Amino acid sequence: MEKEVVGEPARPPAKGARFWLAMLCIMLSTFLAAFDTTSVATALPTMVADLNGTEFVWIGSGYTLASVASIPMSAHLANIFGRRPILLSCILLFALGSALCGGAQSMAMLIGGRAVQGSGAGGILALTEIILSDLVPLQERGMYQGLLGSVWSIACTLGPPVGGAFASRKDWTWRGLFYLNLPLTGFAFVACIFCLDLKIPKTNLSQKLARIDWIGNAIIIASTTSVLLGLTWGGIRFSWSSARVLVPLILGLAGIAAFVVYEAFVPVEPTMPIRLFRNRTSVSGYLATGVHGILVAAAFFYIPVYFQACKGHSPIRSGVDLLPYSFSVAPAAIFIGATTSQFNRYRIQNVISWGFVLVGLGLQTTLHVDSAVRNWVGFEFVAGIGLGMLATQFVITTFPILAPLPVSDNGSALGLFIFIRSFFQGSIAWGVTIGSTVLENQLKKRLPEEFVQSLPQGLELSYGAIPQISALAEPLRRQVRDAFSGSLAVLWQVLLGISALGLLSTLLMKELPMQTVVDERWGLNEQAKTEDTRESDTA
Repeated sequence: MEKEVVGEPARPPAKGARFWLAMLCIMLSTFLAAFDTTSVATALPTMVADLNGTEFVWIGSGYTLASVASIPMSAHLANIFGRRPILLSCILLFALGSALCGGAQSMAMLIGGRAVQGSGAGGILALTEIILSDLVPLQERGMYQGLLGSVWSIACTLGPPVGGAFASRKDWTWRGLFYLNLPLTGFAFVACIFCLDLKIPKTNLSQKLARIDWIGNAIIIASTTSVLLGLTWGGIRFSWSSARVLVPLILGLAGIAAFVVYEAFVPVEPTMPIRLFRNRTSVSGYLATGVHGILVAAAFFYIPVYFQACKGHSPIRSGVDLLPYSFSVAPAAIFIGATTSQFNRYRIQNVISWGFVLVGLGLQTTLHVDSAVRNWVGFEFVAGIGLGMLATQFVITTFPILAPLPVSDNGSALGLFIFIRSFFQGSIAWGVTIGSTVLENQLKKRLPEEFVQSLPQGLELSYGAIPQISALAEPLRRQVRDAFSGSLAVLWQVLLGISALGLLSTLLMKELPMQTVVDERWGLNEQAKTEDTRESDTA
C-alpha cells in the first residue's frame, strides 16, 4: 500500500574512484545512443534524395521498431546474465548497425542497418538506467540522473548540426555520420571492459537459460512489430479505415493484451511482472513517460521541417536552429535532478515541467513563415525547459515509478519504463508517426496542385518535398512555404492536446518516500566496494 510520507534526506556517503569510472562508462554509452538519435533527423532529406527513396519514415521506424523490441529482452537478460555482458553485446550491435548504414547502397540496406543499430541502442539505454539504479539509491539519484541529462543534452546539441554538416558537405557525405559512430563505440566498449566492474550472477548457463521468458518475449516482439506497421502505414500508404492498417493494429494491440495476461501466469521468471502496475503512482509515471515520448520525438523530428521548408535553411543551419531546445535541456535536467534529491520530492516538479511544455507548444502554434528569430528561439527555449525537466534520461518520471516499489524490482520496472519510452518516442513509433500523419494529410490539402503534380509519384510530402522548394519561382515558392507553415501549426496544436494528458497524469501521483538502499545482488563487486570504502575513509 502506498504511504504518503516524505522522509528527510540523509547525507549520502562519498563515492570512490571505481564508482566514478562506472559512471563514466554509463555516460559514454548514453552519449552513443543519444547522439545518433538527434543527428540523423537533419540529414534525412539528403539520405532520401541520395538513395532515391520514397519512404523516409522507415529510416526512423526501422530503428525504433528494433529498439522497442530489444528492450524487454535486454532488461530480462540483464537480470539473468548480469548487466555488463548484455551492455557490451548491445554496444557491439550498435557498431555493426552503424557500419551497415554507412555502407548502404539502397534504402532497404539503410533501413536494415538502422534496425540493427536500433536493437543495440535500445539495450544500451535500458542497461544504463538499470546500472545507475544498482549503484545509487533512488533518494540520491536525482543528481546523477541530472549528469546523464547533461550528457544527453550535449549529444542533442552536437547531433543536429553535425548531422546537417555531414549531409551538406559533398566531401564528407551523410555516410560519415554513421562511420563516426565506430570510434565512439570502440572507446565505450573498451572503457566498459576495464572500468565497469559489476557483479555477475554465479548460476551456471543451463540455469540461466531456463529462466528466460522465451514465449513472453516472442509475443511482445511480434505484437510491437504489428502495431508499428499499422501506425507507419496509416494515413500515408493506406487510409486509416483500410484493412492493411486496421488488421495489424488490432492484432498488435490484442497481442500486447495477451502478453500482459501471459506475464501474470508465466511459470518462468516474467519479463514484465504484473505487480509493477498495482499502485497508481507507478502507473502515473508510466503514463507520463508515454506522453512525453510522443512529444519529444515529434518536437525534435519536425522542428527541422519548419526551418528547412518555411525558412529555407540548409540541413546544417536547421541543426543550429535547434540549439535553443538543446541548450535549455541540460540546465533544466540538472536543476530538476538536484531539487528532487535535495527536497526528497518529485510531484511538484512533474507539475511544473508539464506547465512549461504546455506553454512552449502553445507558443509554437503561432509560428509562420515570417516569424522573427527572437520568437522561435524563445518558444524553443520555453518548451525545451519543460522537455528537459522530463527528458534526458527522463529525470523526473522515474521517481514516481520506482518510489512505491522494492529495490529488487528496479531492473524490471526500469526495463518497462524504457520500453514505454521507446515505444512512444522519437524517430520512431507514435511521435513521428502521429506527426507524419497529421503533416502529410494537412499538406495534401494545403499544397498547390501545381507543386504536388511536379513531385515523383508516392513521394512523402513532409520530408521528400523539401529539397524541391528552393528551386521554385515566386509566388509558388511562397505558397508552398505557407502550406508547410499552416500544416505545422496544426501539428503543434495536436501535440498541445496530447501534452495535456501528461499534466493530468500528475493527479494520480502521490508523494512517497524514496528508497535509501540499493539491491545488494548487483552493483560494484566486493573488491570495488572495499576500495571505495577505503578511499572514502581517507577523504
